[in-house]
Amino acid sequence: MAEPFTYGRKGISARFEDAERELLRGLFRDVVALLEPEAQPDEDPLAALVGISPTASEPEDPAVKRLLPNVSKDDAEASLEFRRFTERSLRETKAGALRAAALGLEARDVVLDGTAAAHWATALTDVRLVLAERLGIRTEEDAERVHSVADWSDVGDDDVDAYLALVYNFVTWLQTTLIDAMMTAHQAEAGRTRRRGETPGAGKG
Repeated sequence: MAEPFTYGRKGISARFEDAERELLRGLFRDVVALLEPEAQPDEDPLAALVGISPTASEPEDPAVKRLLPNVSKDDAEASLEFRRFTERSLRETKAGALRAAALGLEARDVVLDGTAAAHWATALTDVRLVLAERLGIRTEEDAERVHSVADWSDVGDDDVDAYLALVYNFVTWLQTTLIDAMMTAHQAEAGRTRRRGETPGAGKG
């Protein structure tokens, strides 16, 4: 069984069983596949170099739209213009974080520095967004319904929604422990910074 992310002397760390590592690798890989843009045979190489997507459009897949939402709910034209100038780099950044997190799963014990922890936080967030869309989570009631699925032994071979719910709950738990560990690491670093800034005898009358 997975051990949660915690902060200690080595940094932020967690431990996963083989099946859990394989599950996470598969999730990261699947979301990368969603984020990879379709190749455009007549694409301007200069536009690609600077990250512009002249043919960008609102994603048809609702899960991809959750990953790459419109910048404005009320102005489709402004959203499309913004998407043309930012979507490529956003896709690449998200895919890069997912790939980096997947690489970190090579070892049973995962140890993260600050950069790796940020990659994992981004990757887990994006996996949760995709799973939430696939599960139809829109309201608090929807979330409660999904969170009520808590036991792997109750999932039948053909019960895809229950399986996805358990995966969603696992990723949610993992993300929560990671954020808690990152906050603890930040507080510890802030404390060390304050101590380094103190001068001998400070505060003594």
